[in-house]
Amino acid sequence: MINKDILIKSGISGMLLFFILITLLSNNSSDSLNSVPGLNANCPPGFKLNEQNECKAQNLYMLYDSPNNKGLGGLQTGLPEIRDGFSPQEIDLGRYLFFDPVLSGAGDMSCASCHQPDKGFSDGLATSLGNNNLKLKRAAPSLWNVAYLRKLFWDGRASSLEEQMQGPLFSKEEMNNSPAHLLETINSISEYKKLFQEAFPDRNKRSPIQLNEIYTSLAAFQASLISLNSKYDRYAHGYHEALNEKEKEGMNIFRSFVARCAECHTPPLFTNQEFAVIGSPEPNGLPLDPGAEIPAQDKTLRGAFKVPSLRNIEKTAPYMHSGNFSTLRETVEFYTQGRGHAVPEGEDLRIHWHIWEPNLTNYELDRLVDFLKTLTDESFKPKVPERLPSGLKPSVYILSK
Repeated sequence: MINKDILIKSGISGMLLFFILITLLSNNSSDSLNSVPGLNANCPPGFKLNEQNECKAQNLYMLYDSPNNKGLGGLQTGLPEIRDGFSPQEIDLGRYLFFDPVLSGAGDMSCASCHQPDKGFSDGLATSLGNNNLKLKRAAPSLWNVAYLRKLFWDGRASSLEEQMQGPLFSKEEMNNSPAHLLETINSISEYKKLFQEAFPDRNKRSPIQLNEIYTSLAAFQASLISLNSKYDRYAHGYHEALNEKEKEGMNIFRSFVARCAECHTPPLFTNQEFAVIGSPEPNGLPLDPGAEIPAQDKTLRGAFKVPSLRNIEKTAPYMHSGNFSTLRETVEFYTQGRGHAVPEGEDLRIHWHIWEPNLTNYELDRLVDFLKTLTDESFKPKVPERLPSGLKPSVYILSK
């Protein structure tokens, strides 16, 4: 605080003193504008707060106790076990971190750069862009309902959200940070110090922010991204007017033993969480991506990728691990063009037995697309923060594409 009496005794004119005081007040006002409000004490939609300050999932699928990953199942089939129980404060802190470019080494890229809410928590690119706009090898998968997934990444090399996030955070090709630099940066921001104390009230106030607290917060936010209120869901829960006749036709084709879509994209999560070799082509003559073969060290999984959920698939074009198909229509047509028709010469892949030649008509393919669009539901889409503790602009896009 500057004493105005000292300024006057130093011979500073009244007018200059006025401008100095205005500047000081403006700086204080700017600091106030850069601050963020306290963390939300309420759970996001789809969760209920218990007496232990934990957000527990609440949805109609919890009423059903039928198996959730054995065959096709009925419409009213239960979901896999969800990862929940985070506090509202942990979730909200994770929301700030998720959109904050300060998590990257150069301060120019956030988690949301590749996982944008308006694009189904993908990025609209065939393959994502990383550090210095480096073109990466695979597409950014959606994060909707990620709390239900047992394996993460296209090749399944991570088994938890905490493990998964360290990949992009510390990859030189992606966010290009390091654990030491991340901790130094976060601990230098007073607003984050306050929020971490609020989210983790049992921590020692004098202790610096720890990596596990950052990981927990980001995991909490991502686990809160639930999408289970689509037109299809309303139909499955008994409101049969939710789908029109063409959409119902598409659903019947999807579930049929001719198309066999539902055998891998099993409702209600619309994935069986397994790995499948489908022989999807690589773009522009690029060599085959070995997929799950590498982390699993299993040659039978060469070219295998995790079966993705189809929730909000309408929002996440282009499609496949390499973004090789620009539309849903192209994607569903791939499955009716012949088993292994796109496998590169010289490759002997073990194509999944569900991939065959259903010989679907153009009309049936169009109806499949109609049905897939009924899986769109963004009613619980989280709000992008208006201000961040770092003072940086929330990042929901890569600056140069």
